[in-house]
Amino acid sequence: MSKKLPIQKNDYLENAYIEDLTHEGNGVTKIEGYPLFVPNTLPGENANIKVVKTGKNFGFGKLIELNEESKERQDPPCPIYHECGGCQIQHMTYEGQLRTKEKHVREVMKRIGKLEDVTVHPTMGMERPWHYRNKAQVPVGEKDGRFVAGFYQKRSHEIIDMDNCPIQYEKNDEVIQHVKAICQRFGIQPYDETNHTGTLRHIMTRTAYETNEVMVVLVTRTPKLPHKERIVEELVKGIDGLKSIVQNVNSQKTNVIMGDQTEVLWGEEVIYDFIGDIKFAISARSFYQVNPEQTRVLYEKALEYAEIGPDHTVIDAYCGIGTISLFLAQKAKKVYGVEIVPQAIEDAKNNARLNGMENVEFEVGAAEVVIPKWYEEGIRADVLVVDPPRKGCDEALLNTILAMKPEKVVYVSCNPSTLARDLRILEDGGYKTLEVQPVDMFPQTMHVEAVARIELRTE
Repeated sequence: MSKKLPIQKNDYLENAYIEDLTHEGNGVTKIEGYPLFVPNTLPGENANIKVVKTGKNFGFGKLIELNEESKERQDPPCPIYHECGGCQIQHMTYEGQLRTKEKHVREVMKRIGKLEDVTVHPTMGMERPWHYRNKAQVPVGEKDGRFVAGFYQKRSHEIIDMDNCPIQYEKNDEVIQHVKAICQRFGIQPYDETNHTGTLRHIMTRTAYETNEVMVVLVTRTPKLPHKERIVEELVKGIDGLKSIVQNVNSQKTNVIMGDQTEVLWGEEVIYDFIGDIKFAISARSFYQVNPEQTRVLYEKALEYAEIGPDHTVIDAYCGIGTISLFLAQKAKKVYGVEIVPQAIEDAKNNARLNGMENVEFEVGAAEVVIPKWYEEGIRADVLVVDPPRKGCDEALLNTILAMKPEKVVYVSCNPSTLARDLRILEDGGYKTLEVQPVDMFPQTMHVEAVARIELRTE
């Protein structure tokens, strides 16, 4: 017999105390131990709530009235914040956001990693935590006969038309409005997701942080783009700093944004940007960090923790387009990078050539396959750097680290929970986590990156 819940749908709760935030940015109140998640509330607040959904283990509530506000509450500057799914915590002061992220990292270290004594530093934030995203990609559609381009409404595929976004580069907002106006003028049909009809699916733009070079990508359902030459002509005329116009064709009925076919319509195939002294070529398909200002902060911290000397050999697992590898190669004798995406490795090799770096080698493959092969070939790493996807390190890679026993491991993470899990495995295998530094790469959202400094125990 199932246990009766302490609350039911449509119940009205008075003076509910919000005690925490979920990793999705919802406030948490508990009724007889049963968690109720309430959007747009903050820890320390007292609220009247209507229960809108209940499940076996948790439910959702709707904020009706705030009786007591947190001192960390602020008015979100974005007019569509409450509908849009892009940000979760614009209603919280930036100081509060940084403290929340530090607390989250500290809690998962204890709860998941069983690391009671590890030092977790205050989150490294931005001086100006707005307009930081160098890449914008917005879906295109039709609403009430109008051409719309913006972000999806929370938990839906309804597009909210948008003129500007406070976390995007202002230049990208301008470019999107310009592209939108031109496509409307030439009668380009927006994509209809339900019927899989229409031409233009997404508008993507990148603006380089240091060079201000601009790329525009038109993602279409069909190879044919009506009035292609005229559209290109108008874009070139109207966008300062434009270096590249690309068409990407995605003919599949899918939520994936980009397809496999890419054609340069005008200008270069790439734009260039710098992180520190390292120059990067960025194509339409390249993975490149969206907050280059904080990427530099993150990578400099990784470099500091690695303590690389001129005689050191370094392995960079999950190396992507070589961003961390090239940072490390400035100090190391030799860097080996591995990445499973072939296009990323091509980009990494090009970026090494672009910077005249000959002490870096890149190989395509799964880190957990390639690194053991290198180990068998006699390659020994003094320092191993990992920057895995959200799911964390593959178990086989962790076992390889424990077999290779590099003196130092630097773990760059985009998911504190899997970081804590993997640190526990390394700790049990003879390593010690000395410190963890959270870095705020995505202000106004609940995401937090972290860098961990790990050393082989000598005792």
